[in-house]
Amino acid sequence: MKLKHLSLSVMIMGTALGLASTQAAASGYQFGSQSVSGQGTAHANGAEANDPSTIFTNPAGLSRLDGTQLVIGGTLVVPHSEYTDNGSKNILGQPTGGGNGGTFAPKAVAAPTFYLSHKINDKITAGIGMYVPYGAKLDYGFDWAGRYALKSINLQSLNINPSISFKLDERHSFGFGVSAQYMDATLEQMADASSGLALGVAKGLPGGVTPGNIATAVGLLKAAGVRGDGLAHVEGNDWGFGWNVGYMFQLDENTRFGLAYRSSIKQTLTGSSTWTFNNVTGSMVPFGIPLSAAAAAKAKHPDASASVDVTTPETASANFFHQLNPKVALMGDVTWVRNSRMQQIDIKQSTVNGTAQGDLVLHQNWKDTWRVSFGSNYQLNDSWMLRGGVAWEQAPLQSDDQRHPAIPDSDRIWLSFGANYKINKQSSLDLAYSFIDFKNANVNYTDSCSPAGVSPTTGAACTGNGGTVKGSYKTYLQLIGVQYNYRF
Repeated sequence: MKLKHLSLSVMIMGTALGLASTQAAASGYQFGSQSVSGQGTAHANGAEANDPSTIFTNPAGLSRLDGTQLVIGGTLVVPHSEYTDNGSKNILGQPTGGGNGGTFAPKAVAAPTFYLSHKINDKITAGIGMYVPYGAKLDYGFDWAGRYALKSINLQSLNINPSISFKLDERHSFGFGVSAQYMDATLEQMADASSGLALGVAKGLPGGVTPGNIATAVGLLKAAGVRGDGLAHVEGNDWGFGWNVGYMFQLDENTRFGLAYRSSIKQTLTGSSTWTFNNVTGSMVPFGIPLSAAAAAKAKHPDASASVDVTTPETASANFFHQLNPKVALMGDVTWVRNSRMQQIDIKQSTVNGTAQGDLVLHQNWKDTWRVSFGSNYQLNDSWMLRGGVAWEQAPLQSDDQRHPAIPDSDRIWLSFGANYKINKQSSLDLAYSFIDFKNANVNYTDSCSPAGVSPTTGAACTGNGGTVKGSYKTYLQLIGVQYNYRF
């Protein structure tokens, strides 16, 4: 599968730990939490550089770490999302029927993280991080009202990020990292076979495809027992490579500032598209086609190889850290995400035995987004340090008619709490809890194709169902993180 210019704003960790996925907590398909210590301040800690997870936020921060340090963590994502249908219709303007998708979000999903740093000498520190950059996991079921736009999506990813920092002097540090990113995606969509066959029958009637002929064709197909949906299953994976860079300025012993940039990564997910029509009943023989309705639908959709071009978004961050007094530290972060790289998901399918299928296109038209976060640490005693933070984050969607069920995103507020418990001189434990409240969102998404295989507006070949998903979403997420830190 290949989703064109997909800035895959939902979780994973190295080959030894395998892959994980979840509903995205941050903008677009981005997972949003690559560090439990950072989560405790709503990710305002880009300039804190207190442990090796600085590899993700700003590799220049490695220069602040002594000896060899290890971080192993995990975040449990507990999503809650409800959909209410407000009149979804198929390509013929008829109600799709079906429910609201039930519990389409998973009950809980875990995402691991791993970071390791080693100070080579007074000037150079190296490290490696493994974390989940993107993720999404939703399954609405076979019979929900928006099934012709999406049945399910499962996006998994892993980023392996070796990095190095150089301490130029007591004030200036520079860091650089490279990324090897793996992405695996699966998308399922119900196929409106009945409407597609009705349009085909109407085309053969005198006068062609008119409202009257469509109504006649629908009645004739019902009389012939033609009904039911097919299922399209598309999957693919690929590796891609990118880089990130950071700079840190130490104003004095209590205050520092950071700048960081992470490049886009281009990938081409390749795999297959598989079409099944086992639930389509009836015969096309009364219409001069010597096939069952299922076979007639399958003839238009042979199994094929598939691909989609993916470009993940660049990010740029500016942050600060200030130790106000021995007990209180203040910090903040502003991050820009170039989500406008994603204008549409364009899944291309190969020609099979002379049968060419048009592209399956999901239009998005995303915009660039911002996240602003502020946080604080409070040193309660020698053993406990408390954390807290708040963040506001934009969604990349520009309007309700661009909101697709694969990512029913909206602006959100983060409220985070955390703590670090010092077990002994060498080890400590980080805990974090975040509540993410999404603004209520409406969806009014119309497919630009037709189940007959052509665009109603341009006449070009395409793959889709047409129709409109119309409804509303209410969503919030809870993140629970645990991280173990060890200094050798």
